[in-house]
Amino acid sequence: MPRPNRFTNVVRFGPVQVGTYYDGRGRTKHVAACTAPRCDFSADYHGRAAAELAARTHRCNP
Repeated sequence: MPRPNRFTNVVRFGPVQVGTYYDGRGRTKHVAACTAPRCDFSADYHGRAAAELAARTHRCNP
């Protein structure tokens, strides 16, 4: 059974949260996920800057 992700260095840009985690192979990954209701935006990135850019430019249309 896979272990749950532990997010570190979490920041919030409006409704979008950006966090850093280690995948199952020990690599560092970054995720941007929107917390607004009925918005299904979330994406994994290799770089922190890319995740923060996606968070800043995301627009919800629920």
